[in-house]
Amino acid sequence: MRSALRITTRNARFQQWQALLSNRTKRRRSGEFLVQGVRPITLAVETGWPVAALLYADGRRLSGWARTLLDDPGVPGERVAMAPGLLAELSEREDGDAELVAVVRMPEDDLSRIPTGPAFLGVLFDRPTSPGNIGSIIRSADAFGADGMIVTGHAADVYDPKSVRASTGSLFCLPTVRVPSPREVDDWLAGRTEHPLTVVGTDEGGETELYEADLTGPTLLLVGNETSGLSTAWRERCHRTVRIPMRGRASSLNAANAATAVLYEAARQRDRARPA
Repeated sequence: MRSALRITTRNARFQQWQALLSNRTKRRRSGEFLVQGVRPITLAVETGWPVAALLYADGRRLSGWARTLLDDPGVPGERVAMAPGLLAELSEREDGDAELVAVVRMPEDDLSRIPTGPAFLGVLFDRPTSPGNIGSIIRSADAFGADGMIVTGHAADVYDPKSVRASTGSLFCLPTVRVPSPREVDDWLAGRTEHPLTVVGTDEGGETELYEADLTGPTLLLVGNETSGLSTAWRERCHRTVRIPMRGRASSLNAANAATAVLYEAARQRDRARPA
């Protein structure tokens, strides 16, 4: 293993990384966030996200997976041997049995990161308040073949540890971009003259039942805030709205479950429309 910095006290470096767990402003300012868990760290490395540091438990016997990452010269970033108790705090594991945490740099919030084409499928989440819901929708969008996700407005943070964990690594596979307002998305959509998108809003009072809507063309699915739904600005941009049929007494699904249902239906329709 390459030589490593050792941290045994709550020094300035440790406090800097600890702040990334809860302080959104410091995450944005540093352009870095923490990644915890085997699958998310593995996918971050495999997909080429820039690793700033790998933090590991000093003096603890490491798994083959951790040793391989730490020894691989192709994996960038500083190696930091950290007192196990301090690393446990950064891993947020209740059992305290952490062996590796990665510090990863954020990409630019640029809509050009999201690929476009004739079979485009994307998700836009309007003003989400729950980072867990952001991560869950990223996971579903990745699972059902979406091309990217947009998070708009005053929203929870894509790089909050709860979002990163809930995505189970899909954050590193699905381009996810934060934008402040509809204007940036309008400009992006205006540039798509070859394959214009149909903007489909999800709403419990939608004009069309989900399975009656054609989702086989280039489509941007809009998911509203967990409490208030889509804003007026985004409703006005919808070409149509869809509702998920309910058979029980529940009047609606939470945002992540609703997005998953709509993404599944879009994937189902596209599979059936694909030539044999």
